[in-house]
Amino acid sequence: MDWLLELDKYLFVLINQSWETDWQNFLLPWWRNKLFWVPFYVFLLFFLLQNFGKQGWYLIIGLILTILIADTLSSQVMKKTIRRPRPCHQVEEGPPVHLLIPCGSGYSFTSSHATNHFAVSGFLFFGLGRRLRHRRWWLVLWAASIAYAQVYVGVHYPLDVIAGALLGWLIGSLLARALLGTGMLAIEKA
Repeated sequence: MDWLLELDKYLFVLINQSWETDWQNFLLPWWRNKLFWVPFYVFLLFFLLQNFGKQGWYLIIGLILTILIADTLSSQVMKKTIRRPRPCHQVEEGPPVHLLIPCGSGYSFTSSHATNHFAVSGFLFFGLGRRLRHRRWWLVLWAASIAYAQVYVGVHYPLDVIAGALLGWLIGSLLARALLGTGMLAIEKA
């Protein structure tokens, strides 16, 4: 386990410090901010209602349930059980963190940003079935870019976002498949 934690710290320094660029310093603090994505979420609500009618309401309710479960598991269960300090709180270990946002007082494992965004991505990926075809992969890239930003700005280790991504994807995909299985969603299966 020690080698894995060392690799995690090495990757953190690589992303947070060695790969630093001016454009990422400007963009990524915004990119990982949930308020930045409010226009996208509003668009998503209208898109689902406009294109899927009654099924759109089931998708929205499913998304809300997905986010509630994902956030609760990440923030209330995983973080409070594992209690891994954030990299920005471990100033005595290694080089100083290139911190671009306030550090936050909570724990680091799992990243709730990664969990929540991958849960949304997974839910829509499977819940919309083949209706989005190749475009649905953009949802995965979107969630991955937000997870990457969490490491870049200095508030999470790579393992925090990887574990959060896996947890979120599992939650989102299982809930979408459950809705499809109950017949509440009559959208083509993936």
